[in-house]
Amino acid sequence: MRPNPKPQEGADLPRTRIRGRPDAQAMPLEFIPLAPNGPAICTPKILGDARGFFMETFRQNEFERAIGRHEFVQDNHSASRRGVLRGLHYQLQHPQGKLVRVVRGRVHDVAVDLRRHSPTFGKSFATVLDDVARAIFWVPPGFAHGFLVLSETAEFVYKCTDYYRPEDECCLRFDDPTAAVDWPVPAGDLIVSDKDRNGLDFDSCPKYP
Repeated sequence: MRPNPKPQEGADLPRTRIRGRPDAQAMPLEFIPLAPNGPAICTPKILGDARGFFMETFRQNEFERAIGRHEFVQDNHSASRRGVLRGLHYQLQHPQGKLVRVVRGRVHDVAVDLRRHSPTFGKSFATVLDDVARAIFWVPPGFAHGFLVLSETAEFVYKCTDYYRPEDECCLRFDDPTAAVDWPVPAGDLIVSDKDRNGLDFDSCPKYP
């Protein structure tokens, strides 16, 4: 008896088309800047079929081409429940750039520019990160960063350009009127740590040159 021919792997399965390069294995990360030398949204290319999906979440040469040279030294992973607000955190002497994404759930992610020389000094930038679009948010050094969980639970992962140093950590109040972050959940429904609730207002918090 002749054996049945082996089906071609992935045949007749719906796929997410990868655009931008002729070779199917190249999966460039596309960065959309929100401000010059400021935060950027990265849209990864996702290859999916009935088995699941594959995506690249970081590629050094693509990142350098779009953003510039940064060395990442630490990866972090947190889990939080609906209504948890973490932030707005930053390190003054050892600023951290952060490349952040959500692997489960949905969050409202925020960065506030604390660089005095910047044309966007004091401005906040926000985006929604989730496990559907799987966008990645670049928060440069010199920004305070925080997020609010919009789903039942969320798992949040991020790469850092410097090590976490608790003695250097500062906190800008999440509800500071100057930063004027528009959190999409009523204040009474937020779950905030005592440390974050006692953060400094914009006028009082240390700034970058």
